[in-house]
Amino acid sequence: MARAAEDIVRAPIDRAIERIRAVYRGWNRETTVARMRSDWDAAFGGTAAPVTCERVSAGGVDGEWISPADAPEDKAILYFHGGGFRIGSIASHRDLMAQIAVASGCRVLAINYRLAPEHRFPAALDDALAAYDWMIGRGLQPADIAFAGDSAGGNLVLATMLALREAGRPLPAAAALMSPWTDLAATGVSYVTRAEADPIHQRQMILALAKNYLGGEGDPRDPLVSPLYADLEGLPPLMIQVGDRETVLDDSVMLVDKARAAGVDVELQVWDGMIHVFQMFGAELPEAHRAIADIAGFLDRHLHIEAERASS
Repeated sequence: MARAAEDIVRAPIDRAIERIRAVYRGWNRETTVARMRSDWDAAFGGTAAPVTCERVSAGGVDGEWISPADAPEDKAILYFHGGGFRIGSIASHRDLMAQIAVASGCRVLAINYRLAPEHRFPAALDDALAAYDWMIGRGLQPADIAFAGDSAGGNLVLATMLALREAGRPLPAAAALMSPWTDLAATGVSYVTRAEADPIHQRQMILALAKNYLGGEGDPRDPLVSPLYADLEGLPPLMIQVGDRETVLDDSVMLVDKARAAGVDVELQVWDGMIHVFQMFGAELPEAHRAIADIAGFLDRHLHIEAERASS
């Protein structure tokens, strides 16, 4: 009875934190990467959202269309999952992507880009570009595509757009990022100021993930590795959401400052009391539900989804 009473009074964000910690507690120095990935998928996989899921090969990359009812065929969101480029998958992020799909009324293409350490930079970026090329090859127009991603996936959203820009190719209409990991050198002051507030991620862990992604010789300040160090001019409108308890908070704040200075239309939302990618708990956290609704509104403004559905 005491444990039941404790669960009742525990705040929703604390229950979300405990779900994450429960997975981490099962890992030690001997835990294989394969085990970590399967544990993460098992802990966060599945969705009750009213969507259909169709597996596809998106330019040779394992992918899945996640579609709500009556979604227009000529609009799409290309989503890159988080996980430090080490874990995470379509399975672990299916519920988050499904909630975004339902809230926006737009189908989502999710991909299982290659992960490190088996496939280091630029493998994930190559897969992201291949999936975008596949969408274009199927008749979708860049103006009818938006990018979205969380954490390392937010990094990949930015890196993919930067690579497209440098190649002189059309960019997507907009991009939504949740707790984007933009600085693999981990220089933000928030690694100190938020160290006690963040229940999950500390600088040592972030640097280890960066080394895992880059290997021993990689440069964490390469703009396609850490978009914070890029020239951001010409990027499409951005929405960035981050929790104020995150050690990676400054990865968002500093990026927004640079983006605005470069003339990019960018909206920053810092959510009080929230943790890294709190949107993954949309079924449990009222704040996550509202944040997803804000993302959906942003995507609709730039993809004009509701206008098309109303005229069809």
